[in-house]
Amino acid sequence: MAKGRNGGSRRKDGVWDPLKSSSTDRQRAEAVPKTPQTLSPAYRLAYVDEDFLCREELRPIRLQLELLKTEMMLTERGIKSTVVMFGGARIPAPGQSAWAARNDIQRVNLEAASVYYDEARKFARLCSKYSATLNFHEYVIVTGGGPGVMEAGNRGAADEGAPSIGLNIVLPHEQAPNAYVTPELSFNFHYFAIRKMHFMVRAKAIAVFPGGFGTLDEFFECLTLIQTGRMERLPLILFGEAFWRSIINFDALAEFGTIAPDDVKLISFVDTAEEAWKIVQNFYEHRE
Repeated sequence: MAKGRNGGSRRKDGVWDPLKSSSTDRQRAEAVPKTPQTLSPAYRLAYVDEDFLCREELRPIRLQLELLKTEMMLTERGIKSTVVMFGGARIPAPGQSAWAARNDIQRVNLEAASVYYDEARKFARLCSKYSATLNFHEYVIVTGGGPGVMEAGNRGAADEGAPSIGLNIVLPHEQAPNAYVTPELSFNFHYFAIRKMHFMVRAKAIAVFPGGFGTLDEFFECLTLIQTGRMERLPLILFGEAFWRSIINFDALAEFGTIAPDDVKLISFVDTAEEAWKIVQNFYEHRE
């Protein structure tokens, strides 16, 4: 806080606030003499007591904290819109081995899929090049922050000197942040639901590359939100038409009647980054 007249203080937003800050009292509490009383868990300030904050009864507070932390930091950075990139963590960069392959067939398929790494990187570059004209406040790349296609997205942004966001989540396997996420925009989550919400709240376009259960989960959540009108229609782009049509028979759903015939039109299929960026450009040309 900036010190004002008469020993008062102003917050970062300029509001006058004469009360002592929580940070100040946290430091004071840490400096008290060590006695059986002050060492007791009961004596800890509630907001710095990790054991207390992790209690089952505090789940609503933890949900709120995960929502607020990322929202506040993106707002402070001035990020107004994003381009979301989903895709498989197991897809390697061109020339690299398929570290996740469990057999020869998977190895061949995953290494051939490295073409999507390239296209994801190119698409992120195109988005980031345009984002630069808007002071990196719009069309900022956001990924799940991990390896594979996610790495390619953050890497493409870095190629253009652009910031990019990584929304990691604590998992028992590979989900450390990739090296291309902007450190100040590298977030970590416990709750899948809050992480998904952050993918959606600023999304101007969503690009989905071949992936596994996690990618399918993210794709169908976006598609359902758009189909049901809970989210505005935006470019929802699937990279790799042959892959997606072999995995999901969208036309069969429409033919059977479980979705409307026009629901299939909510999705665009592409094979190259240039095609995808053209879809985004055309979609917003008459809106902006």
